[in-house]
Amino acid sequence: MKLIVGLGNPGPEYRDTRHNVGFLVADEMARRWQLSDAWREKFEALHVRTTMGDAAVIVAKPLTFMNLSGQAVAGLAAFYKIDPADVLVVTDDVALPLGRLRARPEGGAGGHNGLKSIIEHLGTPAFPRLRVGVGRGDDRRDLADHVLGRFETGERDTVSAAVLRAADAAEKFLSDGIERVMSAFNAATPTDPAE
Repeated sequence: MKLIVGLGNPGPEYRDTRHNVGFLVADEMARRWQLSDAWREKFEALHVRTTMGDAAVIVAKPLTFMNLSGQAVAGLAAFYKIDPADVLVVTDDVALPLGRLRARPEGGAGGHNGLKSIIEHLGTPAFPRLRVGVGRGDDRRDLADHVLGRFETGERDTVSAAVLRAADAAEKFLSDGIERVMSAFNAATPTDPAE
């Protein structure tokens, strides 16, 4: 069994904010699999369950707010006996340009409180993660205000495309593993500005 967790904050006031890009990816996966009406609440998370090939898959959105995401992730992983290596966490990243994806098999929190909570509750940093770039924005703007802000009109097409690519990457994780995701999705996209 595998677990895909999209991070975000619950509630309408946080819908479509940069911090909720993980929720957008989880919603896209449920839409693709025709499970949008099948969300159930358990272990402080909304989740849907399906089968891909021979494997059971759970897609989840923690309801604990970002800073406590680990409670929901650890609860689901423990109940369903899912190893950390089979948990893919999808989250926003201000260090990546808008729309850029970066997958890793493990790592630190990098200042992200959701990842920090998951590391604490799982007791290991050895779980795959897929970071979706939301950009840093104006350096003079408070970082919390930036991630809790909604995407600008001119950013929406880029974000929508990134959500679709991130859902593709999550599906590739299910079929081929994190290394193949890294090979296929970590390269800069043709629309990235020159680095």
